[in-house]
Amino acid sequence: MSHVPHGLHEEFPLSASAISRLRIGDAHFARIAESYETVNREIHRIESDVEPASDATLEDLKKKRLKLKDEIAAMLRSAA
Repeated sequence: MSHVPHGLHEEFPLSASAISRLRIGDAHFARIAESYETVNREIHRIESDVEPASDATLEDLKKKRLKLKDEIAAMLRSAA
């Protein structure tokens, strides 16, 4: 299993400038992006065996990350 952090700039490499612009100019986007990064860091810590967690907890966090990523993708499409 790969333990690669899935930062927003890695997930949306063609949208780096839009991500930066929206983080500054859109408080809702900034909150969603920060939530994504927080959940993503937690997943990375679990997958890297830094922080123990059950499989169910990890699965729930991955679902939450995916939901946040989908919301971010929709916001990026709207901003384009």
